[in-house]
Amino acid sequence: MLSLLGSYPWQGSSDYFLTSGDKIRFFFEKGVLDKKGNFLIPKEKSISKIGHALHAYDPVFKQITHSSKVQELGRKLGLERPVVVQSMYIFKQPGIGGEVTPHQDATFLHTEPLGRILGFWIALEDATQENGCLWFIPGSHTNGITRRMVRAPSGASTCVEFVGSEPAYDDSQFIPLPIKKGGLILIHGEVVHKSELNSSEFSRHAFTFHVMEAKGTTWSKENWLQPTPELPFPSLYT
Repeated sequence: MLSLLGSYPWQGSSDYFLTSGDKIRFFFEKGVLDKKGNFLIPKEKSISKIGHALHAYDPVFKQITHSSKVQELGRKLGLERPVVVQSMYIFKQPGIGGEVTPHQDATFLHTEPLGRILGFWIALEDATQENGCLWFIPGSHTNGITRRMVRAPSGASTCVEFVGSEPAYDDSQFIPLPIKKGGLILIHGEVVHKSELNSSEFSRHAFTFHVMEAKGTTWSKENWLQPTPELPFPSLYT
């Protein structure tokens, strides 16, 4: 079990996670397996997400990621050399869809300079306060970051570790952003956001991918996710 910042409940080995950047792999919610590895609830209701290269290898999600609408939006935003770094299908299962604690995407996808990561979050079902919609702190993208997740040294007991400190966020600062099926939320890499546990009887499916403006940008070699010879970060505009 990997529990990164308490936000992303991945089931599986460290290697399975670290080598998933150029593959399509499956990750399960926390607490769905017993000590022997048997499912406590139906397998199809246990999955948390699929990632992290749907944009490259799945025809449906490749078409969505590189669609004319997305490319047009990228150009309107002034992105000159955007590349796709990762993609995920998130299930947020009814009753068990895990909480995602307050975080900034740049903590996990670090660039120099900052401000070069942009998340595209597409609601595949209605996202409500009851089933775990996103919450944001307005204006928090202007404060930089104080914490980073980096690959741990060889021989460490975990595959990643955190450097720096995480601020204490005031819950009263967050505002919910419910959205209808088919809607798009653009997420600045430094904006603080979260989602609550889905305690409702309705799932909250979403497809999300992250884009980096590659022009004048350095991708940190300490990031858990790295381009590979098999899958260099593809251009959004191809």
